[in-house]
Amino acid sequence: MTLFGVSAGSASVSLLMTSPLAKGLFQQAILESAGAFRPLAGLAEAEAYGLKLGNDLAALRRMSVEEVLAKTPLFVPKVRGLTTPRVLRPIRDGWIIPQDERDAFAAGRFHAMPVIVGTNADEGSNFVGAWPFRTLEDYRGFVAENFGAVTDEALALYPVRGENEVRGRLAELFADTQFNYGGWAVARAMAKTGKGTWRYLFLRRRPGQSDGPHHGGEVPYVFGALGHTARGGRSFDATDEALSAAMMAAWARFARNGDPNGAGLDWPRYDPAHDAYLEFGDRIDVGTGWRARQMNFLDRFFDSAGR
Repeated sequence: MTLFGVSAGSASVSLLMTSPLAKGLFQQAILESAGAFRPLAGLAEAEAYGLKLGNDLAALRRMSVEEVLAKTPLFVPKVRGLTTPRVLRPIRDGWIIPQDERDAFAAGRFHAMPVIVGTNADEGSNFVGAWPFRTLEDYRGFVAENFGAVTDEALALYPVRGENEVRGRLAELFADTQFNYGGWAVARAMAKTGKGTWRYLFLRRRPGQSDGPHHGGEVPYVFGALGHTARGGRSFDATDEALSAAMMAAWARFARNGDPNGAGLDWPRYDPAHDAYLEFGDRIDVGTGWRARQMNFLDRFFDSAGR
């Protein structure tokens, strides 16, 4: 059994890897853009938030879907905290999820198995477009709010020299804290078990695309659905078709026998010491060290935050 998810689905797979209740239910996993290794809210905190909806269960059950969704702003701020728990997602309930997955992986309390795990080159831009930060002061205040005592180090790794760079650095911060760090950390932890671990970075921009690839941009390639996603006159070409065929075949081989290699694909197993992964871009190649300085900084930050 191979569990396979993207974004929130991938984050759920990562959490299930730490759940005692999931032991033996699946034997390998594919995690695309996993929202993993983020701090989790605890049961008491989640219950307190839940009371914002009221404590009359019968009345809550009579609410329409529209009425329920209208309550979302009670739980989801306009600007997401990058280093703090989010209540409206899986929580650390002490039963299904006994502890934060970062702590569970560090303690070896996870289900070791073969995995494919990876991210896209631009995981953040589409999430920060509506954020109300424009000035250097806005940006530095937001970084300080999230990184506290190590703000200066964070600003050195995510520098802005003018207001025109604020949005780009916010996108990088979002991508690294919400997706890139989780993918990197899962790959490192799983590789140390000796199970097969294959990490990737998706880089392909289809013809006419000047940015990205964004969060979810790899999905039509993996599912062979290129013809259903072309828009704005930017059609896919032969390079996209070949890349899609290669990714579909690799994913299918992994699901079938626990190894994506074959048919000429030479995808090295992930080794944290070398930090090598497969790049799916205009061509398929091996890369190393994707955002390594930022990943190591975040690892140290969350280490100190957990003490």
